[in-house]
Amino acid sequence: MPRRYPAALALILLLGAGCGHSQDASVRDGDLVFQTSRSGQSVAIQRATHSQYSHMGIVFLRHGTAYVYEAIGPVQYTPLDRWAARGAGGHYVVKRLRNAARLLTPTAVARLRQVAERFRGRPYDFTFGWSDKRIYCSELVWKIYRRGLGVRVGRLQKLGDFDLSDRLVRAKLRQRYGGHVPLDETVISPGAMFASPALKLVAKH
Repeated sequence: MPRRYPAALALILLLGAGCGHSQDASVRDGDLVFQTSRSGQSVAIQRATHSQYSHMGIVFLRHGTAYVYEAIGPVQYTPLDRWAARGAGGHYVVKRLRNAARLLTPTAVARLRQVAERFRGRPYDFTFGWSDKRIYCSELVWKIYRRGLGVRVGRLQKLGDFDLSDRLVRAKLRQRYGGHVPLDETVISPGAMFASPALKLVAKH
């Protein structure tokens, strides 16, 4: 026999169920999420790129749950709530293609997933090279969109285009490259993707 709840209690249960999934409500397949990482290299990235965002990923829904596909160690899927908790203050921003309604059809999303899967398990690239052998966060997402849909999200730059004058930035460069910094290496930063006019703001958490 079905249980009967007073109307007020039923409303509380309904609202509580919705709140439990509030973090997932604003995201869709193909959304990009940005955060300020608490990793050791985060401050250097922020100062070099003049952006507060130092880490990002792409959202894919799996069995109705939002996951962030990201390059962190090996390329992997991370539940959105766990991914958000790793960022400074638990804050993150969701952005989406401005023409997502036209471009992100089920077939297009399937192509994004297919391209994404080719990178799964690849090691993290601490030297920010453009090769597919190792890969970093924004490079992963940029290549998924470029190869999956032919869309360029963010302007490619050279490593030498960034502000490398900060003492911490220079120290990180010496640590990673020694005395031979590849200033002509192609790079895509989280900040450049965040600022892309191809994206629109969806939510701030």
